Amino acid sequence: MQLTSYAKYLTLSSFLIMILLAGCSFSSSTSAAKEFLVNNPKEYTNVLKNIKAGDSVILANGTWQNFEIVFKGKGAKNAPITLRAETPGKVILSGQSNLRLAGEYLIVSGLVFKNGYTPTGEVISFRRNKDDLAYHSRVTEVVIDNYSNPEKFEQDKWVVMYGKHNRFDHSNLVGKRNGGVTMAVRLNTEESQQNYHRIDHNYFGPRPILGSNGGETLRIGTSHYSLTDSFTTIENNYFDRCNGEVEIISNKSGKNNILNNVFFESRGTLTLRHGNGNVVEGNVFFGNGVDHTGGIRVINRDQIVRNNYMEGLTGYRFGSGFTVMNGVPNSTINRYHQVDNALIENNSLINVDHFHLAAGSDVERSAAPINSRIINNLIVNNKNTDGITIFDDISGIQFSGNVLPTGTKPSIKSGFSVEPVELKRAANGLLYPTSEALANKGATKNIQPISKDQAGVSWYAKSEPEVEFDSGKTTQVPSAEGAFFEAINNAQSGDVLILADGNYDISKVVKLTKTITIKAMNKGQTTLYPQRSTLFDIADFGNLKLVNLIIDAKQTPDSAGNTLIRTSRLPMQRNYRLELTGNEIKNLNVNHSFHMFDAGFRSFADHINFTGNTFTDVTGDILRLNKETDDLGIYNAEYVRLTGNVFNNIEGAVVKVYRGGTDESTFGPHVIMHKNRLNNVGKGKRNKSHAAVNLHGTQVTNLSENQFFDSAPIKIEHTVGEPITEITDNDFSKTPAPEILELTVSGPHTAKLKNNRIL
Repeated sequence: MQLTSYAKYLTLSSFLIMILLAGCSFSSSTSAAKEFLVNNPKEYTNVLKNIKAGDSVILANGTWQNFEIVFKGKGAKNAPITLRAETPGKVILSGQSNLRLAGEYLIVSGLVFKNGYTPTGEVISFRRNKDDLAYHSRVTEVVIDNYSNPEKFEQDKWVVMYGKHNRFDHSNLVGKRNGGVTMAVRLNTEESQQNYHRIDHNYFGPRPILGSNGGETLRIGTSHYSLTDSFTTIENNYFDRCNGEVEIISNKSGKNNILNNVFFESRGTLTLRHGNGNVVEGNVFFGNGVDHTGGIRVINRDQIVRNNYMEGLTGYRFGSGFTVMNGVPNSTINRYHQVDNALIENNSLINVDHFHLAAGSDVERSAAPINSRIINNLIVNNKNTDGITIFDDISGIQFSGNVLPTGTKPSIKSGFSVEPVELKRAANGLLYPTSEALANKGATKNIQPISKDQAGVSWYAKSEPEVEFDSGKTTQVPSAEGAFFEAINNAQSGDVLILADGNYDISKVVKLTKTITIKAMNKGQTTLYPQRSTLFDIADFGNLKLVNLIIDAKQTPDSAGNTLIRTSRLPMQRNYRLELTGNEIKNLNVNHSFHMFDAGFRSFADHINFTGNTFTDVTGDILRLNKETDDLGIYNAEYVRLTGNVFNNIEGAVVKVYRGGTDESTFGPHVIMHKNRLNNVGKGKRNKSHAAVNLHGTQVTNLSENQFFDSAPIKIEHTVGEPITEITDNDFSKTPAPEILELTVSGPHTAKLKNNRIL
């Protein structure tokens, strides 16, 4: 039936009136909303007492020192209460500051936490206390930058989500250096379970190696509540060099969706550690050949891992490119539940070194995967290997439709076809087969990896985490009195100091809090004469590189505890780097036990590299990295690399490393010695180890093409973690054969000794 013109007019008029009334209603509800600009904590507290739905509290630009913010209110879905910076990025919370949210429909934005650390266990908490939580609330566009407790192993967390239906997004979390997960979702009460949180579009910036357990970047749940569902979505986040420990994401709850995240050169894995029924889909892992970069580790029931892309991953064992674990029969809630009903499909593994099945198999972890499928995956490796290692029975896994390129010998006979595969990089930056016949193998082309620039806030620079050696200006330093210390004091991090030919009397200890290179203008023509018991003391922010110098310690005083280079005697928060190249270091013998380098308790080196140096007449040790004897899995250096050095008349050991405990969440220490010459090393009466090289608990040891003359033996003690030890092509003249002892497993040692000559 058609309407008359008049009827049409009435209908249209009524409709317009309804729209107008609705607009008036909306206008009246929003017109009552107020904005309050506050300049100090007292004003903030007074304003918050009368805050109403739709209102905004604005923190004035500037630095807010020691401000513990409690943001409590009850907003509405269409009228949230907002706490924001006057200008995003211009409100700095420093010192002992933090933020707690409680109530409903709250929004926080634009704040920066730096130059301090939280006085409590959390920087940003979605609760005021255990009974007063946040719901339907959002924290967006905030920055936490190196806001780390100076006590490195005093644990805290940066962001912790409680309550339900909360969101954390478009934020930067960068440079956590102390123990404790960077971000966590807690399920410790019913009010925080089945929470439906969303964590999205964040930039998880570089997290340095912790050298201990407790360095995860993101954890969802805990072991105690791991059989509880969380329904948390983690999507479109960028994980940039998150290297804290073996677990980058530690999933410890059920029914979570981990979608479309990018992992860039991050050591470790996305680990389904506990919890059932999780979906891992559309994630991209770029390892770029960096050591220990990993992909996905599968444990527990009903996990779906599909349409993920992994490229250039080097990790192995629990940190491999792809790992399916063995479980513990009738496992307790905090151990390893058996893999059951896992679906692993349409993933691309491109130049992934290791794909481990039934990993971790041992007397305890004897429950192999069951009722699981690995189907339609694409595995391409330019080493003509599938990278698959099988550690136990895999009859509980069905394989079908998986593709390997021509020239690859399958490790598993059924379910893998060998076909011509040519790869081409698509517009999204990922490699795909050019053949349409393989279009349904591996990851799909609809993946759109989030870029570094798209994640986090736009108004805060994503700067590099460390100052590189030789990245600053070069300064010529004469040998005149005082010139050396003046140059050190005036230098900026990254600078290079070029010392003139001649002698430099060093009358004070150099306290190093910068990244500095000290280099001779001409190799062997510059001599430093230290006149204190220590030449260099490396403290927080300090990194040292010495090149082509002569360091003669004959003028040092005869005092107990002489050490040419040491780290701070106080525990250090920041990792350091030490490099020596082409130097001659001698006469560390004015008293007994004069050490070349001594690492302090709770210090940690990212790397120590010695190349082409000569060390002569030392009564102590060359490298002492053995201070963490409390057996907590903590150690003093990640990488120790000694290449082409000569060690003459060293009464102690060339290197002593200690890593104790049973923790398996770290990758190091690594000790690499190649083409060094050791003459009369390790035979001093005060060398209690009676070893030229003494390693306890190192995870990777590679000693190759070294020459030992009239020296004490190599002594290596294997502990947990299936350590890899290779001793190959070395000469041992008037030197006992290496001694390897297994401390945690029975049977013969697992070290590989090959082509060594005992002369």
